[in-house]
Amino acid sequence: MELTIKQTEALDALEDATTREVLYGGGAGGGKSVLGCYWILKCLLKYPESRYLVARSRLTTLRQTTLNTLRYVSRMQGIPTDAFSYNESRGEILLRPTSSVIVLKALQSRPSDPDFDELGSLEITGAFIDECNQISLKAWNVVRSRIRYRLNDYDLIPKILGTCNPSRGYVYNRFYKPWKDGKIDDDKRFISSLVGDNPYISAHYKESLSGLDVRSRDRLLYGRWDYDEDPSSLMSYDKILDIFSPRKTDSADKYITADIARFGDDSTVICLWYGLSCEMIKVIPRCGVDEVVSIIKDMCTVYNVNLSHVICDEDGVGGGVVDTLRCKGFVNNSSPVAVKGKQQNFSNLKSQCYFLWADYVNRSLVHINVDDIRLKERIIEEMQEVRAADITVDKKLSVVSKREIKERLGRSPDVADALMMRMYFEIKDMGKKQNLAIFF
Repeated sequence: MELTIKQTEALDALEDATTREVLYGGGAGGGKSVLGCYWILKCLLKYPESRYLVARSRLTTLRQTTLNTLRYVSRMQGIPTDAFSYNESRGEILLRPTSSVIVLKALQSRPSDPDFDELGSLEITGAFIDECNQISLKAWNVVRSRIRYRLNDYDLIPKILGTCNPSRGYVYNRFYKPWKDGKIDDDKRFISSLVGDNPYISAHYKESLSGLDVRSRDRLLYGRWDYDEDPSSLMSYDKILDIFSPRKTDSADKYITADIARFGDDSTVICLWYGLSCEMIKVIPRCGVDEVVSIIKDMCTVYNVNLSHVICDEDGVGGGVVDTLRCKGFVNNSSPVAVKGKQQNFSNLKSQCYFLWADYVNRSLVHINVDDIRLKERIIEEMQEVRAADITVDKKLSVVSKREIKERLGRSPDVADALMMRMYFEIKDMGKKQNLAIFF
């Protein structure tokens, strides 16, 4: 079996002495699954009694796709069928005569096992995760932490291979973006592979990709990662970039919005507004209630902000901040605010404010003044993840949950949430405004 040039490049990274994480991705037809299965089989034959993980988000899909590719690659390599013993109940494949094992796992996040404790006792020599964009960063890191089995016996370092098509979330932030900027870590590699890099694939397949819609063609044929993928996205990429364009504001109305950290990894985010222009963003990790209260009080004094123009996320420990300051509280799952006495068609207040925020962004009505490049990139990433959820049973509009965004990004969208809360004041004042959102 002959590998493509790109597959060979990836295999070299998987066998060197420095690379620990490899992302092989790009367009469809680049030989992603074949590469993963080839590497796993080679390792099983080379290192007797080793254990390698092959995983996807769902076990059913793993069996229907990746496992079939594994059988195909083994035939192409001349490995006899009777060399494999598949124990479906254990999710393991034994390869004789090496006694090496393939462990098959689903890595979809479940409410009953949010920390993937099921993998706690698993020890593996290496891992291949197919379509790794469909799992969370937490799942990726948990798998990475389990790679320790017989490494010293064969003088190996931990290796994990992920394959996927262009996607947002942690694969973009962890691999593609640093690679594009020339700043990828020494222990990580990103290798792009397109259908044109695979001389062994049918010419008809490329024709099929050419007939896709524009977004799908950008992703799957051209392997473009900076695409506007999801029709459920509330804000266009170009309009998100526009909110950072230089803009002068002379508004006398000042506001403070704050998303208060609820968990150890989250950050407290405090935003200072002049009208619809956010002039300052403070991101404070591991900040206690008393400290948050003190910071907001100081900002009110220095910038002359009335407490009636201060709103804080009231969920969790944020309730203590609201009680102490006696400012407005923002309860995400509370009922949407009625406008001119009319109830609004949203599942909760958070969804109502995010839909209005998206409308303001798309109409270039808001501005963010930020010099920190990393903070700017963070805002862009978080805004791109704000999407409409599937319509609820009662036909009310809703946005995807913070938990889902956190899984895709690998962190909580704290900055986006703090910015979104500015819309609460807009909704409250809608009877006096001329720039009303068209859906109200």
